[in-house]
Amino acid sequence: MRDKSHPSDVGRMHVNVSDATIGTMTSPQVLIIQHVPWEKPGRILESLEDTMLPTRTLTILDERKPDLPDFSDVAGLVIMGGPMGALDYDRHPGLKAEAKLAKAAIAVGKPVLGVCLGHQIIATALGAKLSEGTHDEIGFAPIKRVGKHDYFSMWNKQIDVLHWHRDHVSLPVGAQLLASSQDTENQAFRVGSALCLQFHLEVTAPLMEEWLSEPVMTKKLKKSQISRIRDDFAVDNPQLMPLAEQVFSGFAARCDTYARSLTA
Repeated sequence: MRDKSHPSDVGRMHVNVSDATIGTMTSPQVLIIQHVPWEKPGRILESLEDTMLPTRTLTILDERKPDLPDFSDVAGLVIMGGPMGALDYDRHPGLKAEAKLAKAAIAVGKPVLGVCLGHQIIATALGAKLSEGTHDEIGFAPIKRVGKHDYFSMWNKQIDVLHWHRDHVSLPVGAQLLASSQDTENQAFRVGSALCLQFHLEVTAPLMEEWLSEPVMTKKLKKSQISRIRDDFAVDNPQLMPLAEQVFSGFAARCDTYARSLTA
């Protein structure tokens, strides 16, 4: 999602190990890249915790040479959303490091998951074109499953999901398109070991309230629109929970398998 604001309160690091251990851990872990405090991994983290996999959440947005964990210890990579553009390297040089990390992870088969901005970072890292949409897509609206695949096997051909973006990306060469919508052709794709979602399955009820209370997220919305999103979430969330569980538990299982291969 593109937005010219530059939040000054971005959390430097949210991590389940101490700062002193950065670069020194040897056990496999899933690396989560977060860009702003409110775009948390939500249900993604819950699924990873169910597998007992260690995770580390970092914010490297404005670092030209970020201090990342040893690549050989990364059992999976998650890149979350944020209000900046995927190619805003001048203002946020860490985005280039994220793109390189994602490309390297896919090249060796590490499980990778991208959400919204993360979807765009991964796609552009693989050569896709980034475009600015004609309008913001915010709120619940349908996406349609493309083709016959079982990646989203727990929902019918169409389902309402949460959108919060303006930019969109083309499909990288060699990728499989999984879902589309009326305004955004590439709503989900998989390529190699990566799964990328333009929409937000990760949002839990508490996280939804956090988003609706965050000025950066709601500054373009009327009170009636905020109320509509809250009401739609209450209606659509029960249908989205099984889908989110399927998608994120599947990703966690792949990370767990990869982690076991690193320690075998």
